[in-house]
Amino acid sequence: MAFRKRYGASPVHLLLVLASFALTGYAGIRLLAGPEPWMVVMWFAGAALLHDLVLLPLYTFTDRAAQIVLGARHQPPGPGRINHVRVPVFLSGLLFLTYFPLILRQGNRFTAYTTLPDDVFLGRWLLITTVLFALSALTLLVRLFRSRTTSAPRTPENDSRLGAGAET
Repeated sequence: MAFRKRYGASPVHLLLVLASFALTGYAGIRLLAGPEPWMVVMWFAGAALLHDLVLLPLYTFTDRAAQIVLGARHQPPGPGRINHVRVPVFLSGLLFLTYFPLILRQGNRFTAYTTLPDDVFLGRWLLITTVLFALSALTLLVRLFRSRTTSAPRTPENDSRLGAGAET
């Protein structure tokens, strides 16, 4: 118990954190031991600058705009409806970022590895994006249905049974 008080978590957590640091260090050593380590450093610096100077303001602005359009700022506290837009957008964007050369038909050298024609990737990415949004909408409908059926309307009779609305 003294370890948990001093560290703040279980020994398993510490072991997993140390293992992840070791794996990251190993990957970094392997990357920097290549023929052009300065290219790896430039790639990481460029990715950090691209994220901080371009992508972060872009997705912050779009998230705020979506909150205004969906009226998320005026919702009661708790998991809001905006998350049902954020999650499929994030997953679709991540897929696009990973496979954009193939989606935009710029991956001539990659199609030899996939053994698929160039024209299938855009349609499949759009299909996956549609399914993600459909599943998210279905999840939202189920959550709204459950919240309406489980929450009974507040009446003076319900309040008096709970002891909260006893009149004096």
